[in-house]
Amino acid sequence: MASFIDFRNPPGSDRRADISVRATAEPRWIRRILIGTMLSFFTLFLFLPLAVVFQGALAKGSGVIVRTFTDHDILHSIQMTLVVALITVPANTVFGIAAAWAISRYRFSGRGILLALIDLPLWVSPVIGGLIYVLLYGRRGYFGPWLTAHDIKIIFALPGMVMATTFVTFPFVARSLIPLMQAQGQEEEEAALTLGAGGFQILRRITLPKIRWGLFYGVILCNARAMGEFGAVSVVSAKISGRTNTMPLEIERLYNDYLFPEAFAVAAALALLALVTLALKTLSEWENKRQFLAGQQSLLEPTIETVP
Repeated sequence: MASFIDFRNPPGSDRRADISVRATAEPRWIRRILIGTMLSFFTLFLFLPLAVVFQGALAKGSGVIVRTFTDHDILHSIQMTLVVALITVPANTVFGIAAAWAISRYRFSGRGILLALIDLPLWVSPVIGGLIYVLLYGRRGYFGPWLTAHDIKIIFALPGMVMATTFVTFPFVARSLIPLMQAQGQEEEEAALTLGAGGFQILRRITLPKIRWGLFYGVILCNARAMGEFGAVSVVSAKISGRTNTMPLEIERLYNDYLFPEAFAVAAALALLALVTLALKTLSEWENKRQFLAGQQSLLEPTIETVP
């Protein structure tokens, strides 16, 4: 008698499925240990430090908070933080879009080197990044004599702080967009090109709407890192209170001067920024996933041809 083989369910498929289920069905005590370890880690390194920061900010009452955020030096540090972020984030956004477009749409020699250079600030200490600019633009740096002769000040001033912050933050937008644009492909852009659309039209009407949530994801991460950067900025700013201090540097100054409530108040403001960034990051991840699933669903929908 001829045997019938169901190719939709080949022999052994049920056994493999059963093995895969058993492989992820650990005993209850193992799951409890893993979940307990994770919760203990979060409590020790995240929840408890945040609670201490907010408790320290509110320990002396709301009057300390009002006095903190009306102090001239602290207000100036907030202003410097915002100015640095307002220059750095748009610059990195433009660079990130250009780099993601070039890497995901073209094949050229040196593409791998460009990807490695984009990742470089993630692997190099921010202090080294700040030191690079001191060696280039400091008084005794490579361009130092020429800058001094022309009365141009970069190090221990706003330009150096912007350069150092740009260095440590430029991977975020590019690295958020490159895998997204590679996954989306370039069929729509090619179709628009064949219909006569120009490069900026394609970018504005097709590419940017498709990557808007990925771009938003990269921008908020870049902004959070720019406003919270300490190492690179501390090297190039000289940490002069009321002149070149940003919020992280001002927190260090307040803490070293034993002004603990004020230091905790400014730290709480940065912590709130981090929490808002986390919420926006989660929102952008949900939207990216929703768009991806919607695109996959549209590809799976059958094409119905109407026969006259």
